[in-house]
Amino acid sequence: MGSQTIYFQKKPKIVAVSTVAGQKECAGIIGRYVENALSDDMFGESTYEKAECKMLSYVIDGAISNAKLKREQIDMLVSGDLLNQIISASFAARDFSIPFLGVYGACSTMAESIAIASALVDGGYCKRVVAATGSHFASAERQYRYPLELGCTRPPQSQWTVTGAGACLIAKEGDGIEVPCATFGKVVDFGISDVNNMGAAMAPAAADTILAHFRATGENASDYDLIVTGDLGALGSRILKDLTWEKGLDISSNHVDCGEIIYKVIEDEFQGGSGAGCSAVVLNSYLHAKMMTGGLRKILFVATGALLSTVSAGQGESIPCIAHAVVLKRG
Repeated sequence: MGSQTIYFQKKPKIVAVSTVAGQKECAGIIGRYVENALSDDMFGESTYEKAECKMLSYVIDGAISNAKLKREQIDMLVSGDLLNQIISASFAARDFSIPFLGVYGACSTMAESIAIASALVDGGYCKRVVAATGSHFASAERQYRYPLELGCTRPPQSQWTVTGAGACLIAKEGDGIEVPCATFGKVVDFGISDVNNMGAAMAPAAADTILAHFRATGENASDYDLIVTGDLGALGSRILKDLTWEKGLDISSNHVDCGEIIYKVIEDEFQGGSGAGCSAVVLNSYLHAKMMTGGLRKILFVATGALLSTVSAGQGESIPCIAHAVVLKRG
């Protein structure tokens, strides 16, 4: 439907999920829904990067176990993360004897991996695919900004990278949440070069994908219980609502951002949460639980990603961004 939206005729389903998150993340409203709340953000490892890799391994294994399956029954693993050469996902994959597709969409990776996994299942190429991603505050800070040891002051427009990971198992058969369609985003650059201002950088990409989705499907915002963005934070969320309203789409009544809701008191965390683990944790814990219990029937999940690198930021480049959307429906 259109140039960006595809429908899955066989309605692949999310049949199992798994999440892990740090202490800070679990202090908020999603804490009671997270499968494993860490007491130590190091997760028993010697480095932050090893902890991030271990979190991904945990949720991949958790999603398989929660579906009451064995590793050899999984046909594909689709995963990525924020670190250089997606080392967390790649290193986690070496522990599983499963075909692996490493993807990089920055913080949009959860929606991207679900869309790819659903396409593989819908096309009959795979019966069961695990989609997963995660992030770690300390490893992301060290790579993209400043090592924690420097104690740098955080500007008010900044967000806090979520320490956590989430995975879902998508299958052709079973009881779960349907994935009827997906809208793949285009790269949008609003000219933002401030690496601390992710919300303003990513909001135009989110708006572009959401508008493309509604043009292709002919639906209205009111057809969804929630329109969920990945990690725009408080500022980015306001920009998104302004941008879509200017184009004739009012999402103010049912839009929520994972970055806004993941922490206990957003005022203490500046603009809220970000990172690939932000939407992955919220979707596979809080939102999944609400859908399975009937609290939510249909949502549009739009994960957003800033496609910068340490090299591009150091050269003063602006930040190109992308957003991918998947429809999630409980029949």
